[in-house]
Amino acid sequence: MNIAILSRNPALYSTQSLVRAARAKHHFVRIIDYNNCDLIIEKDNLTVSYHGQVIRDIDAIIPRIGASYTVYGAAVIRQFEEKGIFTSLSSDALLKARDKLSCLQLLGSKGLDVPKTIMSNNHYMYSSLLEKFSNESVVIKLINGTHGIGVVLAENRNQAESILEAFNRNRQKSMMQEYIGESKGSDVRIFVVDGEVIGSMKRTAREGDFRSNLHRGGTSRIEAISDQEKDVALKAAEYLGLKIAGVDMLRSSRGPLILEVNASPGLEGIETTTKVDIAGKIISFIERQVAAGQPV
Repeated sequence: MNIAILSRNPALYSTQSLVRAARAKHHFVRIIDYNNCDLIIEKDNLTVSYHGQVIRDIDAIIPRIGASYTVYGAAVIRQFEEKGIFTSLSSDALLKARDKLSCLQLLGSKGLDVPKTIMSNNHYMYSSLLEKFSNESVVIKLINGTHGIGVVLAENRNQAESILEAFNRNRQKSMMQEYIGESKGSDVRIFVVDGEVIGSMKRTAREGDFRSNLHRGGTSRIEAISDQEKDVALKAAEYLGLKIAGVDMLRSSRGPLILEVNASPGLEGIETTTKVDIAGKIISFIERQVAAGQPV
């Protein structure tokens, strides 16, 4: 197969892991910076040009879209989709999962448990809305933050209101979310590929922090998950239309709570922790889909 990996940085661990896995299976791989793709749209003729040359003879794409480029990245994916080229991540699924609020809205409406979340554009309502949380401590999150950036733990409602107002003044869309104290700064990342859980790990925040992101100095270890956690992770990926997903959940007194679902989950943490060849499984999934003639 001819595979194109849409990535802004060829040196990233995830990109290189996918390249190695594809070449190990004797596929031709090309890394394309999607932000430098030109989309040409004409009647019955949609093309993608890269540095002045039309991209041809691609069997499948693997999008690795950064948070800052979600909208344009989705447009590039859609151009390939409309040409009938298989993509491991659809444009619609990317847009649904990347917006934290939309993601939680969809999952909550499908009966999956999530931390209680409130968003308002009316800063006059912040004080009364914060009273809807049973705990004084509240988590404030930027809607489009990644890697723990823009996630703040307010120890009381006055502090939470001040943080919300600061984000609002800077025109940053944010939401308030209940703090799950019993999780003790840990969450579980469950990696799903093609309707199967292929790896799971527990991530724990560094001392003095509550954010478990490995990018913020958190640690990880292999973690067994319950049947309920597995079922919740698979349903979350299915409802969002994701064939490849990193589902993050908190263990609470009322059961697993979905914190976030990642459409372009990083491979470094999960592969180095579990020693599972995640990239190889992704390439095998793509092989099956292309052989079956699946467009997406």
